[in-house]
Amino acid sequence: MSGRTIDLDHAATTRLRPEVLAAVEPFRSERYGNPSGTHALAREALRALDEAREQVAALLGCRPGEVVFTSGGTESDVHAVSGGLPPRPGLPVCSAAEHHAVLDTVVALGGRVVPVDRVARIDPDALADELDRLAAGARSGAGPGAGVVSVMLANNELGTRTDLSAVAEVVRRHAPGVGLHTDAVQAAAWLDLSVEAAAADLVSVSAHKLGGPRGTGALVVREGVGLRPLLPGGGQERGRRSGSVDVAGAVGLAVALQASVDERDRVVPRVAARRDRLVAGLVERVPGLRPTVLGSAGVGVLPNFAHVGVDGVEAEPLLYLLDRAGIRASAASSCSSGALRGSHVIDAITDAGAPFRGAPLRLTLGPDTSGADVDEAVTAVAAAVDRLRSHAGRAVATGARAG
Repeated sequence: MSGRTIDLDHAATTRLRPEVLAAVEPFRSERYGNPSGTHALAREALRALDEAREQVAALLGCRPGEVVFTSGGTESDVHAVSGGLPPRPGLPVCSAAEHHAVLDTVVALGGRVVPVDRVARIDPDALADELDRLAAGARSGAGPGAGVVSVMLANNELGTRTDLSAVAEVVRRHAPGVGLHTDAVQAAAWLDLSVEAAAADLVSVSAHKLGGPRGTGALVVREGVGLRPLLPGGGQERGRRSGSVDVAGAVGLAVALQASVDERDRVVPRVAARRDRLVAGLVERVPGLRPTVLGSAGVGVLPNFAHVGVDGVEAEPLLYLLDRAGIRASAASSCSSGALRGSHVIDAITDAGAPFRGAPLRLTLGPDTSGADVDEAVTAVAAAVDRLRSHAGRAVATGARAG
């Protein structure tokens, strides 16, 4: 290894883009006005906020009035799934492979969790059956019907893409009038949400996944979709989210989203090719390593995602050795305050019959990941796995001699 650090954990977070930093800085210093005020400094802040809202709306394929600025993907997800305070009538429904911001909210509200297939896409037949059961219960007075359906546009652990239009068709047929929410946090940097998320009534995005500031996101709320505020108080954001709006964050989200859109046509093919090179190198150099999703017929995957299973090792020591070698990687999503815990996504696909074995390893590239980065990462993973397997072999031999 060269001694430099290689970031292959872009799904967790990304470096702030230089153009975002330049755009944001004035609103954290001399242009610090509160857009709810009436004086000149406040009016300047309001203009900047309105311009950011218009830009985000254009890029997400919605109207400016349908954009609610939030503190990030988690808040957007919780708001969309709950419907605000008090929660919307009806039970929320989601897949078993959703981000915990969605999954835990659904469970907390007594909702329904639907199985997924072997690559973490929601099972459409199971979704239809669940919606039918809820509708029948509502008709008979035995229980509430569905209140909202939440399905990720792209899974944050495996990178698997979902055909949201097909999910929307199931919802329309089996639960007419029920809204569809999608967590598009991982997808926003790589897919055209104005097209890919068009079927959703509610769409969550987060700035720090695409080179924007942490603590900033947005929730698209299509016209006609009922939503109470999750944060009541001052009535900002058209009464849908109270609190002084973070103008700098909104500007940063708009600039980061625009930069991602502007570079997408040239970045996506390059990153996908390097991701494929990474996976091919790992398969060649590491016996017992298998891609989790790539190669499955008819399955779309985000261009920067490489998720594999590695036989004969455990995730925690593997990540430790990779970190020592300067490779940033992860075993699952980064939503556990740094704790390494089992992946509910792996559990969900295993329940669906996926033959997953070994330690999960998620490697996610960024726009600037180079071919040299990929080659060094392959070497580092191979060396780490060899070391762990050798250590395990020595431990078994020592135990056998002691016995």
